[in-house]
Amino acid sequence: MGIIRQFIPTFNREELLLRKAQYNQDGYYVHHTKRIENPLVTVILPVYNAEKTLKKTIDSVIRQTIGFKNIELIIIDDRSTDRSRTIILSYARLYPNIVPVFFRKNNGSPAIPRNIGIQLAKGEYMMFIDSDDWLTPNGIEVLYKILKKTGDHYAIGRTIKVEDNKYAITGEYNSCEERESIHPCTIPHVFQHLGPTARMMRTQFVRENKCKFPNMRYAEDKQFFIDVLTNCPSISTTKEVVYYVNRNKDNKSLVSRTSIFEKTDTNIAVINYVISKNLPEQIERMVLNRLYEFDCITRLFNRQHFLKSRQKEKYFQKFAEVLNTTTQLRYDFTENFFEPWHKVLVQLFKEERYDDIVSLIRWSIKETAKQTIIKDGLPYYRLPFDDDYQLARLPLLAVYHSSEREKENVNIHFHIYGDPEHKIDSLIIRDRVNHLNERQFPIVQEDTQLYTVSIPYDELAKLSSSSYLVFIRYNKYRNLMIKMNTRNIITYHNKEFDFYTTIGDNYGLKVK
Repeated sequence: MGIIRQFIPTFNREELLLRKAQYNQDGYYVHHTKRIENPLVTVILPVYNAEKTLKKTIDSVIRQTIGFKNIELIIIDDRSTDRSRTIILSYARLYPNIVPVFFRKNNGSPAIPRNIGIQLAKGEYMMFIDSDDWLTPNGIEVLYKILKKTGDHYAIGRTIKVEDNKYAITGEYNSCEERESIHPCTIPHVFQHLGPTARMMRTQFVRENKCKFPNMRYAEDKQFFIDVLTNCPSISTTKEVVYYVNRNKDNKSLVSRTSIFEKTDTNIAVINYVISKNLPEQIERMVLNRLYEFDCITRLFNRQHFLKSRQKEKYFQKFAEVLNTTTQLRYDFTENFFEPWHKVLVQLFKEERYDDIVSLIRWSIKETAKQTIIKDGLPYYRLPFDDDYQLARLPLLAVYHSSEREKENVNIHFHIYGDPEHKIDSLIIRDRVNHLNERQFPIVQEDTQLYTVSIPYDELAKLSSSSYLVFIRYNKYRNLMIKMNTRNIITYHNKEFDFYTTIGDNYGLKVK
């Protein structure tokens, strides 16, 4: 007769510890470590199944130039099922200023974990980081020094999105220049990018204004930062890179697993929340413009998923719910739209021209080289209709005119049509792969609509071999592509500079 052996599972030290954890009435457990007193900054890090990226994130906080001894790192694990908890506890054994917090059950979003972090924070200032992202070595010090200098409650730096070895600036309007103690609403796009990246806030300010993340699967960060910015009398910004966002293909987030209809439902909830706040009209317009135009038009319609869907009526039903919220407004919510044809889409919807909306979206996505015309000195898109909606006004349009080579530089001439109140700043040559690699050149106005930029060959020679965007910077941070239908190749110091026409009929540059 064989011996029956009883299977006894084995657990590592961390698993045994957590099995004995005493969770409080709110369902979380704060690991008993000796917490440091009076840290300068608290970094709040929510975690869920992040074993592949978590070490890089934590290490980026530990290696800060401000000194990790001055930082409190609160790591809130939302009931991970991978090795995240083991990783967190292994770091906590080495550093007393790492405060692990563990939930008994998963909350379904980072909202509650972030709120717990706000409650527990001891730092004078706080900031957030996601478990798949990382900070630049001096990121915390940069923002901390700005807030200490200005006395502001909020500062924001530059965020870089990393996607398949490409580096792109995110929310450039936030970080296009050094600003100190300005009102948030002096930045027209300030509500367009409302994620937690590259932001530092005074902890007491956040608590006094009862700013909390709503418990939603999506858009919780929008509502939180709307509350922060609408209560903040002044903010500061910097061009310094602070934060890297991980958008590589192998990084799957909760957001990517949320349907467009769920996302729109949460955006509608945020819209209703904003309306209920009874903000001053100018501020309300700015906040709602982002929610209506970007979240409920661009993300709902101007995507391949809409064109490919066989149930487009669901999209239209959802947009009807969006428009129902506008009946409470005292103004036309489309007045502040940044994209002119978005106004046309709203009108088509009101006239129940659903097939024409599909045609409009197909035009937007499929036609890379969109037709434009100049009428009475003003620029327009030519839309795919033959009625009153045939034209949609553009704020500005730049068109290549000519160029000539001189001994030490090349002069490029172009026309700019549009509203005169826009301030033309400079010509930008930016690496398509790495947006931090760019050069800018001053623009001179020759005539009412004629402008010239002079580019020294020596400056061109400093460009590495790559493909570059060429565009006009206006109003400090807005970008205007230059329409072009010709080609100009320059050879200098054994390099070839090919100014060519892109697929979208825009000005481009290849350096070989």
